[in-house]
Amino acid sequence: MAFSSLAEWLQWIEQQHPTEIELGLERVAAVADRMQLAVDVPVVTVAGTNGKGSCVALAAAILKAAGYRCGVYTSPHLLRYNERVAVDGQCANDQQLCHAFGRVQLAQGDTSLTYFEFGTLAALQIFKDAAVDVVVLEVGLGGRLDAVNIIEPTVALVTSVDLDHQAWLGETREAIGWEKAGVFRANRGAIMGDPLPVASVEHYANQLGAILRRRGREFDYQVSDETWNWRGIDPQGTPLQLDGLPVPSILLDNAATVLQALPFLPFNISVEAIAEGLRTVQLTGRGELVEFRGRRVRLNVAHNPAALRAMLNALPVLNAGGCRRAVFSVLADKTVAEMVELCRAAIDRWYVAELANSPRALPLSDVAGALDRAGVAYDAFDDGMAAAFKAALSASTDEDEVLVFGSFFTVAAILEFIAGEQQTITLRGQQ
Repeated sequence: MAFSSLAEWLQWIEQQHPTEIELGLERVAAVADRMQLAVDVPVVTVAGTNGKGSCVALAAAILKAAGYRCGVYTSPHLLRYNERVAVDGQCANDQQLCHAFGRVQLAQGDTSLTYFEFGTLAALQIFKDAAVDVVVLEVGLGGRLDAVNIIEPTVALVTSVDLDHQAWLGETREAIGWEKAGVFRANRGAIMGDPLPVASVEHYANQLGAILRRRGREFDYQVSDETWNWRGIDPQGTPLQLDGLPVPSILLDNAATVLQALPFLPFNISVEAIAEGLRTVQLTGRGELVEFRGRRVRLNVAHNPAALRAMLNALPVLNAGGCRRAVFSVLADKTVAEMVELCRAAIDRWYVAELANSPRALPLSDVAGALDRAGVAYDAFDDGMAAAFKAALSASTDEDEVLVFGSFFTVAAILEFIAGEQQTITLRGQQ
């Protein structure tokens, strides 16, 4: 069976597996073998609770600046599926994706694949066809049993370890860390970006014989005026130092983790390329500020306690008289009461609705119930996220800020509304 449009392929793929998530490598590896998808170029695999997208974006920006043709696979997307697969900085077009999906479908036979597994194989096919120099892969969920882990990484990163997706990964940081460390390989770089110790990650790496580099131990960074300095250790144990680096639009925690991964790649990456990547890296929905209808709108896909704490730490103090209005909704597997409690002091009024673009959306009544119990001021809208966003904009003044957060789907709904309005927005970067 083949389809002529990307929309038809995606609709068909969504219906092919009985569950949205089924961790395990046996099925996807069997189809990859039939497709002969062995990757014979260096691979960077990025796992972690938060910060994966930032690390992938920076690694790709630096590699591009260094002159290497990079294939990048990320998830989820915000507006278009094409965002998930990029070659040399350009998203895959519909024709490339349809061709790759067709190759997967021909090879799968009776093997059932999840939506993510199908997409992972298609991305690898696109990278093979494009003859890229290097591949950067973002883990979808966990690490050890995630589809991208069928590919042997040259260097693997665990950006952070915190509580999220406990139903699949475990109830503690140690259990979750063990799953994420599953992307490590013997005698290869294993980069741990979380400064808080996770014994299971270290044990997994040491048991394997991976070359472990930990933030706060083997590598770290310091802020100096309007630049920052990084120190690390190369694969042979030689100290490394980079000073006066430009501050990127992503968190320095993630930038420092990426810099420690680079020496494990068999490439010549100059300081100039690193600086260029730091200056040019962009990632939508990680705290950047945009202007829309004359109002300040901050977008953040934060959806678990650790990400929310990072978001709150980065929020600027508003001018006297200004208030922060939150456009908010979440998925059903999130601890909405904890999320509200964490953020209540930073938000003056909440504007909530139910997500229409995800079958896993938390019902509006549950979101409103959590806000009622917290005793915060809010308005609820039963006609979608756009209605909540428009109300927040209408109530705002020049001194106010509208914060959109809670999930990728929340930010995607607002970006889709903005795009539909065909308004020009000004991107100011993370502030």
